[in-house]
Amino acid sequence: MGLSASSPAAAEQSPNASRKYQTASAPSECPMHQEKMSGCPMHKKTADHRTENTDDVPAHQERAYEFVACPVKSGASQMKDEIDPSNMMPPPNQQPSPGQPFPLSTVREESSIPRAHSDKKWVYPSEQMFWNAMLRKGWRWKDDDITSEDMTNIIKIHNQNNEQAWKEILKWEALHAVECPCGPALMRFGGKAKEYSPRARIRSWMGYELPFDRHDWIVDRCGKEVRYVIDYYDGGAVDKNYQFTILDVRPALDSLSAVWDRVKVAWWRWTS
Repeated sequence: MGLSASSPAAAEQSPNASRKYQTASAPSECPMHQEKMSGCPMHKKTADHRTENTDDVPAHQERAYEFVACPVKSGASQMKDEIDPSNMMPPPNQQPSPGQPFPLSTVREESSIPRAHSDKKWVYPSEQMFWNAMLRKGWRWKDDDITSEDMTNIIKIHNQNNEQAWKEILKWEALHAVECPCGPALMRFGGKAKEYSPRARIRSWMGYELPFDRHDWIVDRCGKEVRYVIDYYDGGAVDKNYQFTILDVRPALDSLSAVWDRVKVAWWRWTS
């Protein structure tokens, strides 16, 4: 989060970098979005109304918009929509865990990150989903005794981390604004916390700390898959915007295009 050690800050010198990509808006279910949304053809469903390709989309994204809070609706009205009509129960990942010490919100926030092959955005997990995910990974509440307020802050930090990562990716993607005028979309992502990148290992040999996390994000650049590596470093205390992570975001060196982007940006930084 915050500054990126490798983001192409000098890319603003390029004529392509002046283009701005579309940012997030309120969920499409809100009254102000009742008309059909317009946008880039590759971000829409096909003309024959087939559903989007869900091979790379996590299952929890499929019903995510049922839990996105609309700014012009009250929170109470949303509770009626949280029951699965097939079994009259909430979705499993939104259920309180056995022995959970306090209730957690099931409201989910829409991100600014477009989903590839869709007219939707990615949706962040709720507090309850995050809690259940931590339990699945072996964490137990009695070990840390965190509060419900802590969970609220954890979600805000998590979401801010991802928003900042996407902003850094957009800086790199600005180098390709001509070939992809509609802007990129996120196809899939994965965590690789223990698989340190070569860059991170070299930095550690030089005396710098290792990142506490790593993600690989696969971006759709108007039909072309591009992999980005994101290293997360501890940046100290959390600020008022829930930022504390220093991100090192860059395209992976697995194509000539990515290598050329890295060389150009390194040269701009060196000569600026």
